[in-house]
Amino acid sequence: MDKYIEIADKKIGENHPVFIIAELSANHLQSYDKAVELIHEAKKAGADAVKLQTYTPDTITIDCDNEYFQIKQGTIWDGTTLYKLYEEAYTPWEWQPKLKKMAEDEGLILFSSPFDNTAVDFLEEMNVPAYKIASFEITDIPFIEYIASKGKPIIMSTGISTLSDIEEAIAACERMGNNQVALLKCTSAYPSPLEDINLKVIPNMKDTFNTVVGLSDHTLGHTVALGAVALGAKVVEKHFTLSRANGGPDAKFSMEPDEFKEMVNRIRDLEKALGEVTYKLTEKQRKSREHSRSLFVVKDMKKGEIFTEENVRSIRPGFGLETKYITEILGKKAKCDIKKGTPMRWDLVE
Repeated sequence: MDKYIEIADKKIGENHPVFIIAELSANHLQSYDKAVELIHEAKKAGADAVKLQTYTPDTITIDCDNEYFQIKQGTIWDGTTLYKLYEEAYTPWEWQPKLKKMAEDEGLILFSSPFDNTAVDFLEEMNVPAYKIASFEITDIPFIEYIASKGKPIIMSTGISTLSDIEEAIAACERMGNNQVALLKCTSAYPSPLEDINLKVIPNMKDTFNTVVGLSDHTLGHTVALGAVALGAKVVEKHFTLSRANGGPDAKFSMEPDEFKEMVNRIRDLEKALGEVTYKLTEKQRKSREHSRSLFVVKDMKKGEIFTEENVRSIRPGFGLETKYITEILGKKAKCDIKKGTPMRWDLVE
């Protein structure tokens, strides 16, 4: 069964190309011009889509610095508060409709992760073609229901999810009549250590939930992304920056344009190599069978001479009888004189 979701004009699923997303996040560094440049560079690097995050500090948290709002979980953001981080990282809402038009003019799909109902309403006015649910929002079932009620495809990250969390999130979408869901394997550590990735979850997630699966990747480099594609990921999301040297909240685990392009190229090569499940030989493979082993006469023989292991052997190439017939030929007589290098045929045997 060809299980897929469709975003704008792109089908995403088993028999379709991997959908590659450049996550802009905070890498615009509060500069509209940098946001524009990021979109241009994402297009050149081969992305299918760019993704924004739609929130303000006040829609995602509150301005409070007590212990509950301090970041101290061993992240690259330790030492600040949630409010201060989001104040630095958010994408101004007034930019977003203009960035969407610009992306679409470039031939890119633009969508976003909302973080509250007002963001969903705003994105509905923009007519985004899909929604992304971030890992830390997957447990907010009423919020997921609100997003799902819009009837658009939903991509969910599962970075902090238990099995039951995922089940509840998918059930919330289904209750709203929305079955267009893709799940992304994700590790919510920034950057993510390789030993915590567990890519083997990807095929299991696909089988367990019967849905399109992918990877939201916060590791360095593209090794994990390629491994994910080999295991069945049909979506790959990576954070994208003009230069890590520019700094910013997400710079350390973001890809630069040349690195992103290299990843895209390797994914496209890997897709060609993955191919399909088939035992049918290509024309080239059929031709190559000429180099397989078969039975040949390897010494000049006279009529009436006995076939032995000395004068008939299994060798390359493959123009003689199949080697499985050797025991039926040994001990029989040659029907005529036979030259060395003659492929064995039944009409040579008395």
